[in-house]
This record gives sequence, structure tokens and C-alpha cells, in this order.
Amino acid sequence: MDPFVVVGGDAAGLSAASKCKRENPDRDVVVFEKGSWVSYAHCGTPYYVKGAVDGLTDLVSLAPEEIDERGIDLRREHEVVDVDTDAGTVTVVGPDGERDQPYGDLLLGTGAHAIQPFDAGRDVFTLHGLPDAAAIRARIDPNFSPDNADLGPIAAETLRPYVDRPTPSVAAIVGGGYVGVEMAEALSAHGIDVHLFQRSDLLPAFGSAVAGAVIETLEAEGVTVHADTEVTGFDSDDGGVSGIRYDETRLNVDLAVVGVGIAPNVDLASDAGIALGETGAVAVDRYGRTDADGVYAAGDCAESRHAVSGEPTWVPLGLTANRAGRAIGQTVAGEPTPVGEIAGTAVVKAFELGAGRAGFVTEHAAREAGFEPVSETITAGSRSGYYPGAAETTVTLTADRGTGRVLGGSVVGTDRAAKRIDTLATALDAGHTVSEIERLDLAYAPPFSPVWDPILVAAKVLSDSV
Repeated sequence: MDPFVVVGGDAAGLSAASKCKRENPDRDVVVFEKGSWVSYAHCGTPYYVKGAVDGLTDLVSLAPEEIDERGIDLRREHEVVDVDTDAGTVTVVGPDGERDQPYGDLLLGTGAHAIQPFDAGRDVFTLHGLPDAAAIRARIDPNFSPDNADLGPIAAETLRPYVDRPTPSVAAIVGGGYVGVEMAEALSAHGIDVHLFQRSDLLPAFGSAVAGAVIETLEAEGVTVHADTEVTGFDSDDGGVSGIRYDETRLNVDLAVVGVGIAPNVDLASDAGIALGETGAVAVDRYGRTDADGVYAAGDCAESRHAVSGEPTWVPLGLTANRAGRAIGQTVAGEPTPVGEIAGTAVVKAFELGAGRAGFVTEHAAREAGFEPVSETITAGSRSGYYPGAAETTVTLTADRGTGRVLGGSVVGTDRAAKRIDTLATALDAGHTVSEIERLDLAYAPPFSPVWDPILVAAKVLSDSV
């Protein structure tokens, strides 16, 4: 049997390769990765920039040596440039030239890339990968030494141009999503005056209650937030950024991070005639199969099915990629396994504030999905009021009027608030109504929660409106 070939050596790809090899040790598994890094935690990069994570390789989940020990044929610096679904081959370009590799089953885990809508000169960064994180850390951290840093396959000399210059004092962040909010904290930790720009409200998928709390926290920590502000471009001086332009205004800056979103890497699939979905990502069925025989797709390049609407969606997150890859590996090994539906469950940290969201949070999003939404926002204590450490926790809950089915919601607060969203994510997967959530038997003890958990309080209030 021809091997199971995986394109992309990160979350989806290596989860699939590892699971297939574990379940079917006799199957040859080949992973092609066009870069040097494999199996790393992209979500940890802001915390490396901040300095909370010391070494870059601390973000690596599986070292190449560990992958080899699993019996997986990992080939880094090998780019798959073509897929021939009729012949069952991929064309690979590597250090030794170009060749064709036959496959029996093929997984496309090609990921995504950062969107850069501006003419990017020196000191205008995106953050999508460990090399980006290393470059930003080298640029902002006066104590950073390329010769002594844990850089993995990154050559020290590539970072010297960032080190041998004055430390920036004012930075602009364009984009108020996950990257923007987390990088505001990271840059502030280095004493940089941070200005965060967002053309709408911050974290729009989280809803207005979260946005308001996050803005209040950022500004209390010295970050200047420019919400509802359109950035028109950057000015440069000797190749480096010198200013940012917005609303007929100019602000002098000497560093910029652009985090306006990512787009799926689908060229390889589309060039091979593999169908894309309405979201622009690769269309797949419940097993991760594309419309080409023996070809699967997973991770940031592929669609998923929404647990609430049942429709295809594209929400590129780490668990989604790992879970889908593992399921595809099991399927390829001989046991068909669904990749699972998603609710877009996510959490984000803004200094000491934590926020979570799942499903359709805003009434606008729920209405676009075909529901008749009603929502309520409440604030309740995170623990019994008399117990030390209690803090306000704000919950927004959205449901379908008439059926009472819960459609989504958000949680925000400083006392372990973000992970409370997992209760709601579980309820969404089960298709619970507001009344069913209200009757959940959640744990209570004063150090952990009040008798009525904030999620239950929100359900009680919302039950009067559905």
C-alpha cells in the first residue's frame, strides 16, 4: 500500500500522522513540512514576546527526534508544490531537487497565513509563526542576545538587524482580535507606549460586554485604544516605520504589529481541482474528506461544521486542528471517525482579565444564522461573596426565541472567568435549552463558586424572555 502522506507538520498534520502510525504501525507515514519548525504552539507566541516564556523551543510540542522515534518519516524543508489526484502523487521540492511521491491517502494540513493589507517596511511585523515571534522579541527586548537565546533552527545572524538598533518607545497594533489584545499586553511588559487600533469594536465575536471590559482593562494598564478607527497606512523613514495614519491623523511610532486576521492556504488544493467551501477554506465532510478520492483536509486550511447551525464554518483554532487531525489519522488507519463539530469556543487574556466565548454570541450573528435571537447580560460574583478573591463575572447568554435553545454566549472577569465558557460549550454541543442549563447540577463551594454559578444566573434571567 502506498504511504499516508501528510502536507504540513503542525497541529493537524502531526496529530494525524501520529494517530495513524500508532493504530497501524505497518503503514508508512510521510510528513512534508516546507519550513524548519514542526509541532509548535502558535498561541504561545505573544507570551514568548512578552518574556513569560524563556526559550523559543519551549513552544515546541514534539521535537523532530521524537517524531522520528514514532516511526514517522518527517521531511522538513520539503515543499509540496503540486497534487495530482488522478495519479495519486504529490510533487515535492526539497534540498535534493524535485520528485514525485505516491500516496495512498493524503492529508492537506497547509494551515493559514497572516493578512497584511499594508505596504510592510522594516519594523512592521505580523505574528504568525516562531520566526515572527523571535524577530519581535529581538527588536523590543534590550536584554535579548541572539548568541545566547534558545532559537532552535533560527540562525542568530538573522536576528542581529533587529538587535543592533535603539529599542522602540511607541508601538502601534492594528487589529483588535486575539493577536492585537495579547500583543498589547506583551509590548507593554517591555515599557513600550502601545496604541491599539480596531476599525470596529474590540473582539467583535465576543460581543459588547467583553469588548467594554477589555477596553477598560487595557486603558487602565496604559494602552491607548482607538476603537472604531480605520488605519490608512504607515509612513517610513530610512526603511523603518516612522508613523501610522488614521482618520486624517498621524501618530509617530517606531514599531508596528499588524494582526487583522489570517486566510487559509488553499492554493495547493484549488490548483488540484479540490473544491473549496463558501468560507474560502477547503470543503470537507464529517470525516474530513474532500471531494477527491483519498484526500483529506484539516486544520486552518479546512472548513468545519458548526455545532449550533449545522452549517460549514471556518474558525481556525488549535484544538479544532488537533482533534480533526487525530480523527483523520484514525480513519486512515481503518476506523472511520468523525472530526467533530465546533462551536468556535475561544478564550483570550488581557492582563488580569479573562474572556471566553462560544456559539453565536451577538444577536446579529445569530440572526444571520437563521435564528430569532434574544439575549441577556448579567453580572454575578465568581465565588461566595464572603470568600476572599471573589470578583464580578459578566455573562451574556443568547437563545432562540420560541424554542429556547441556547445559541451561544460569553463570559468575562478577572477570577478564572474565561474557563467557565466550557460549561456553555458543552451545553451547545448537547443542544440544551435555557431551562436545561438552568437545571444543570454545577459544583458549589465558597472558594470556587457561589451557590448559583454565573452561568446559571444568566440562564435564570434569560428564561423569562424565551
